[in-house]
Amino acid sequence: MRAVFKNDEFAYIAGMNEESPILSDFETPEQAAAYDKWFREKVKASLADPRPSIPHEEVMAEMREIIEGKGKRAQGC
Repeated sequence: MRAVFKNDEFAYIAGMNEESPILSDFETPEQAAAYDKWFREKVKASLADPRPSIPHEEVMAEMREIIEGKGKRAQGC
């Protein structure tokens, strides 16, 4: 029988590492809770960031240039 731990919005089943919306890849509930806290803080900080958003299309175009070796970052700038 597997141990099941519950953490607010998902369940962690010890010994399982299958992809599922209710299972965690963390080894312990404490690791899952620490990651959840870190992630929520990152989202909160991002939402509070006063800088203007960058349109998705602009980001994707820049990433395509980088992948193709044409971007400023790829050229070491």
